[in-house]
Amino acid sequence: MKFVRFIMKNTALASVPKHIEHFSKFSPSPLSMKQFLDFGSINACEKTSFVFLRQELPVRLSNIMKEINLLPDKLLTTPSVKMVQSWYVQSLMEILEFLDKNPDDHKLLGEFVDTLITIRNRHNDVVPTMAQGIIEYKEAFPQDPVTNQNIQYFLDRFYMSRISIRMLINQHTLIFDGTTNPVHPNTIGSIDPHCQVGDVVQDAFQSAKMLCDQYYLRSPDLMLQEMSKKKNLPLSIVYVPSHLYHMLFELFKNAMRATIETHENKNDLPPIQVLVSLGGEDLSIKVSDKGGGVPFRRIENLFSYMYSTAPAPQIGEHSRPPLAGFGYGLPISRLYAKYFQGDLQLYSMEGHGTDAVIYLKALSTDSVERLPVYNKTALKNYKVCQEADDWCIPSKEPIDMSIYKAAK
Repeated sequence: MKFVRFIMKNTALASVPKHIEHFSKFSPSPLSMKQFLDFGSINACEKTSFVFLRQELPVRLSNIMKEINLLPDKLLTTPSVKMVQSWYVQSLMEILEFLDKNPDDHKLLGEFVDTLITIRNRHNDVVPTMAQGIIEYKEAFPQDPVTNQNIQYFLDRFYMSRISIRMLINQHTLIFDGTTNPVHPNTIGSIDPHCQVGDVVQDAFQSAKMLCDQYYLRSPDLMLQEMSKKKNLPLSIVYVPSHLYHMLFELFKNAMRATIETHENKNDLPPIQVLVSLGGEDLSIKVSDKGGGVPFRRIENLFSYMYSTAPAPQIGEHSRPPLAGFGYGLPISRLYAKYFQGDLQLYSMEGHGTDAVIYLKALSTDSVERLPVYNKTALKNYKVCQEADDWCIPSKEPIDMSIYKAAK
């Protein structure tokens, strides 16, 4: 019997490239926040969701798996990246088993929920494992700007794809597992139709403050101000509270660390100021600190996966400094903002401090998933070669003008 299972497993594995090729020819179908909300609250039909996901998840997985294969061979052969690839192959195979099954079978729908939970748990460590793969690559091979640019392009798309796949899985499992969230009974899956931004700001700040107090034995205070046409009402939008919390927690950690290290010899720390503003199109959250700022030339580095100021932690290490990690906090926070058509921008004044602004869509109809698609345009980005700069590169040393003096 074991031999039969072994043969069947190897036959399924052999067919994986064919399935990836097939499903990567389809573009993912982006959903709006309103579609997520309407489906979960009004038309919550498990059978419909099952039929959609058994087609959509292979499409999203296959699109990004095609791009994994475009990475440099030296990166693909690292143990960590090979492990991530194996997780994606296994998850794709498990979903494909439901492709031709009867959606009217109630038992099958329960098995599908269990499979999705297994897949989600398997992919829990994708971000640190892929980060470990990048470290293995950097330690073993010399760096060049073109390869770094390709890896940056890929990781933005890879992690965005992961956010979207987890969103679909979370919506289905949370809505159809038969239980209600006791902490947030009004949420639709992971979406809060009335996400009170001020509450999420306070939660994220308190979590970052607790870490900061443990590490530095003190922390700056919070000054929160909300601006809206609706006076005396807390600002709320349709959003995923966990996504917003992730972004704010990262910004607060950075702001607290910078503030304390800049003012370490002072008794009083300047507060971190947060301004939340709701307009017709955007909800904007500005986090301002007086932590000394960052030189302008380093701003882009803060969003780079290939650059980190902190020592790399080991996966599973519990003794890591709480205010540092792989250096992926900011780039992934920006992806969370961009996922529903928002953004995260940094504006810094060296010698003073930094303003970080999160832009979100105010309307649920405008909040549509931003998804990577594998096509010829994407392919071109992996074939970028280093060309001569069409702007003069300034010399680090001043030019000695005396050599140009006319002979007497």
